[in-house]
Amino acid sequence: MSISKAEYARRRKELMAQMEPNSIAIVPSAKEKIRSRDTHYSYRQDSDVHYLSGFDEPEVVLVLIPGRAHGEFVIFCRERDKAKEIWDGYRAGPEGACKIHGADDAFPIDDIDEILPGLIEGRERVYYALGRDIEFDTQVMGWINRIRAKVRSGATPPGEFLDLNHFLHDMRLFKSAAEIRLMAKSAEIAAQAHCRAMRYCAPGVYEYQLEAEIQHEFAMNGARFPAYNSIVGGGANGCILHYIDNNQVLRDGDLVLIDAGCEYEYYASDITRTFPVNGVFSREQKALYEVVLDAQAAAIAAVKPGNHWNEPHDAAVRVLTEGLVRHGLLQGEVEQLIAAEAYRPFYMHRTGHWLGMDVHDVGDYKVHGQWRVFEPGMVLTVEPGLYVAPDNEQVAKKWCGIGIRIEDDVVVTKDGCDVLTAGVPKTVAEIEALMATARRGAKSA
Repeated sequence: MSISKAEYARRRKELMAQMEPNSIAIVPSAKEKIRSRDTHYSYRQDSDVHYLSGFDEPEVVLVLIPGRAHGEFVIFCRERDKAKEIWDGYRAGPEGACKIHGADDAFPIDDIDEILPGLIEGRERVYYALGRDIEFDTQVMGWINRIRAKVRSGATPPGEFLDLNHFLHDMRLFKSAAEIRLMAKSAEIAAQAHCRAMRYCAPGVYEYQLEAEIQHEFAMNGARFPAYNSIVGGGANGCILHYIDNNQVLRDGDLVLIDAGCEYEYYASDITRTFPVNGVFSREQKALYEVVLDAQAAAIAAVKPGNHWNEPHDAAVRVLTEGLVRHGLLQGEVEQLIAAEAYRPFYMHRTGHWLGMDVHDVGDYKVHGQWRVFEPGMVLTVEPGLYVAPDNEQVAKKWCGIGIRIEDDVVVTKDGCDVLTAGVPKTVAEIEALMATARRGAKSA
């Protein structure tokens, strides 16, 4: 299961169709990053480069030149080097860039300073994402200035820079059928991992042990890397939105919040589940949990074509505020509390974000100052929560330290939406039943 060469070619063609005549687009790869001294982090290609080519080596520059007689798609990449390949692995080389990745022309990356200025010269516009890589920005401007220096000799430098992200990222917002299949697979693997963590969980287990169970399930199913740092927060740690220390022991009577997703073939999943360490929700935990679950249901119901981006958030905020009033954590009229944002000490983040090749994926949330309207093919998370700080003196102590978030991945369809991550239990009854089954199995063993 992967993206076909034909789809990569279609993406490039679609992007070039949006470019102005007599223009050029330049897309550099991600850089290798040092972890410590002479060891590197595992390499992950820039999402835009992968989206347009599937070429996942470092030191790559993609160039798109609509209408170029000798070919519109040019790649600069590392040359083959048998000695280095023994140490670091296979390289496609310029020949492989053409044969495997569909380039019309390919050149050694070491020759880019000599060749690329000639491809830029005479083009009126350059499409490029300025500001993402200062070092490469300097290199691009160096090429432009070399052309400008030859104006008296008849050279024609570009007169305009256009933001490539505006066009490319809008394309990435709408997922193809092949992309949705990959995202569904990523979601399936992540769902299995969350179920595994629920089965393993018990008082005395460490947060990092649940993280290890999740990572094991990811890797065993072809998703070697998480899409982001996994959050495993027991008790009050669940009230820290981006808690990643994951080093505390899980205590009887606490909840544990797990926010974890994997990356499968460059596509991310993003799931959060909150469940009791001992397998049984307390009265207070259940009360707030069901408020969050109802808020999520209301938000998911608002994800459909014609509705705008903020409608799921508004739906979630209303249900959360009503629940806070019902259980005595807020006092007052719901409408007034919403207008005053009185819920924010308990719910301080948005209800979702775009999802795709990046866990916080690209795409504008507003268009011409208005919230974007949902259309088929968009994928987003829906993740309301409630967090009662352990030191909150405005509420009864029985609520303090409870942190709850429930998150699923949702794709907009023609007549509504589909939940890609439905494979993880999320009702109180389902969670308690799964954890009870795991305990019975452990005792019989």
